[in-house]
Amino acid sequence: MHIDETELKRLVLDSGLVSKKDIKEASRYAEENSENLGKVLVSRGVITEDEFRRLQSYILGVPFVDLKNQKLDFEVLSLIPEPIARNHNIVAFKKTSDSLEVAMLDIEDMTAIDFVKKKVGLKIQPRLTDNESMKWALLSYQKSLKDEFGSVIEKVAGSIKKLSGKEADSESDLKKLAEDIPVVRVVDTLLKHAIAQDASDIHIEPEEEQVLVRYRIDGILHDAMVLPKNTGPGIIARIKVLSNMKLDEKRIPQDGRFKIDLDGERVSFRVSTLPTYYGEKTVMRILRENASGFTLESLGFHGYGLETIHAAIKVTTGMILTTGPTGSGKTTTLYTILDIVNTPDVNISTIEDPIEYQMKRVNQTQVRPEIGFSFAQGLRTLVRQDPDIIMVGEIRDNETASLAVNASLTGHLVLSTLHTNSAAGAIPRLLDMKVEPFLLTSTLDIIIAQRLVRKLGTGKKKCLLNKQEIESLGHIISLDRMLNLLKAEKVVPKDAEWKDVPFWKPDLDGIEGGYQSRIGIHEVLKVTEAVKTLILKNASGKEIEEVGKKDGMMTMVEDGIYKAALGLTSIEEVLRVISE
Repeated sequence: MHIDETELKRLVLDSGLVSKKDIKEASRYAEENSENLGKVLVSRGVITEDEFRRLQSYILGVPFVDLKNQKLDFEVLSLIPEPIARNHNIVAFKKTSDSLEVAMLDIEDMTAIDFVKKKVGLKIQPRLTDNESMKWALLSYQKSLKDEFGSVIEKVAGSIKKLSGKEADSESDLKKLAEDIPVVRVVDTLLKHAIAQDASDIHIEPEEEQVLVRYRIDGILHDAMVLPKNTGPGIIARIKVLSNMKLDEKRIPQDGRFKIDLDGERVSFRVSTLPTYYGEKTVMRILRENASGFTLESLGFHGYGLETIHAAIKVTTGMILTTGPTGSGKTTTLYTILDIVNTPDVNISTIEDPIEYQMKRVNQTQVRPEIGFSFAQGLRTLVRQDPDIIMVGEIRDNETASLAVNASLTGHLVLSTLHTNSAAGAIPRLLDMKVEPFLLTSTLDIIIAQRLVRKLGTGKKKCLLNKQEIESLGHIISLDRMLNLLKAEKVVPKDAEWKDVPFWKPDLDGIEGGYQSRIGIHEVLKVTEAVKTLILKNASGKEIEEVGKKDGMMTMVEDGIYKAALGLTSIEEVLRVISE
């Protein structure tokens, strides 16, 4: 949607917003510098952004909407997750059977429009709006949550008081409270809002005078709601009922899980309770079972690492390991690999805790520690199920490690995860688990280590590193090696120096500033002959990493700097995640 400059100039003059002198000077500057007249007028303060948007609306024939003080339907609003709405300044406000009207500050943001179109499967009708309307709409996400809670919080407190005039304590009292309609509505609303905002975890934390609810979105915790202290017992009781936990047991931690259907999407919740000074804290991990459609490229793999993974999954035996802390995307990477190798001519079996995504044509089994059905027990059974490919959710102990190695020795491709900080660090960890070095060299093929970093939103600005920042970076990575990697990947010209390398950071001054969603930073270690020699010598992880780098491996921090140079994330975000 391109604005004709002549038409814009005429309309600006007719509006009386700008003097002839100002429009003449701005026109000359725009022409000499090949810039957009509208943006020049705004940057000079001749007209405001909102005035320009109204002119845009008139010229392009795009309706202008004023959302201020309007009550927005949360069901429609939540069709676009809040992080996307906030970072792209796009909100849904009106829905019909086949179309969705969205208010935007920039109707040329095709990335946002395409995303929403794919997500909702409707025709998207963009409408221009102003800054105040956008702020009001974004505030409506939180306001809607408060409105939904406001009408039931008092009822929840009243339900608690009815139970003998004191806090519910017995199992029968708690069960009655958990089934009370206001309590059910509060919990349902909490879950619904968390899913709508693409949260990965819900934290319910009792404090001295209140109950704090927080959502983890893109790896960062955000306050979502503060509830009265006396609503805590009812909410916890309801979650315990859903998760099949003991209602009257508050002295020890408990674990459970449950599933819900929301708009045709199957969502699982992995629940953990922990006794604290002011009551039981509850954390729920959100797992979307129908998640699919990932590719290795969309997860952030590229170059040498991508080629190494594709080569490894073409063989029929061996081990592929992913490593990293909890919540670093290990399981998603393994599922993406499984999706690639999931063809009609292979039998795939998994043993998991929990089953995070459901996959067609894959035999998925859930471990049951409470009845003695562990990873090791499940793996023993799986090898008798004539599998071609086996995925073990996690190698936690010596027995599981030994069985996984033996399974790969007997003609299976084995995929699993391990908790280590780096790819090279997985090898000493497996040796500590009493896996014989000669068996490891015969089976281990590649190790993928990863973290998740937040991606920059559309509101980002370019920056160059000063001398001090370059020196600080030199304490973390080899500057010469990193610059050569950037040149080899054609991110910068061959004659570039560090002072010429552009990086990006959030434009926190603008309404669009911040991050949206996440992407992986990885290191992919190929177990080459040189690495095998080091394994037999019981070498350290550092020595193995150095050989891996010589073979072409880009370390996690180097991959992060590479993605920062591409403008996908910021150096600050990479260093934050690596330091954690």
